[in-house]
Amino acid sequence: MRIVGARGQPCVRRALIRFARWLRANYSFPIRVPVYLSPMRRLRTSEGEEAVSSFFAPYRRDVEPHIRLATGDYAEMREFRKRDDCLASYIVSLSRQVVLYQHWLKRGRIRRRGVKREATRRLRLYERTTDHP
Repeated sequence: MRIVGARGQPCVRRALIRFARWLRANYSFPIRVPVYLSPMRRLRTSEGEEAVSSFFAPYRRDVEPHIRLATGDYAEMREFRKRDDCLASYIVSLSRQVVLYQHWLKRGRIRRRGVKREATRRLRLYERTTDHP
């Protein structure tokens, strides 16, 4: 797992890099999965929907999967929320996509059931290891 993309808010990138480092230390990533950070507020998925994050799961294992995260709404979110709450929302988005990645690794397909619960559980585990995201 590698965070890619230097545009956008540096504090969001740093928080996601710290979380990715923790994920790599605690979970296995046998197939490389880059995480592309977008400076846009929303992404367009391959299905044509708008989303803040997405996971591309190829049909074949020799094609690299990838995760995309939209980070362009940080300044807007920051007007209404505390810094740590804003960064936690990006961490949860990344965590959800990582759970989908792991479902894809195990089963060869994505199962959306229980993703939110598992992503939140990982956030709680991560919170025990750090003071601020």
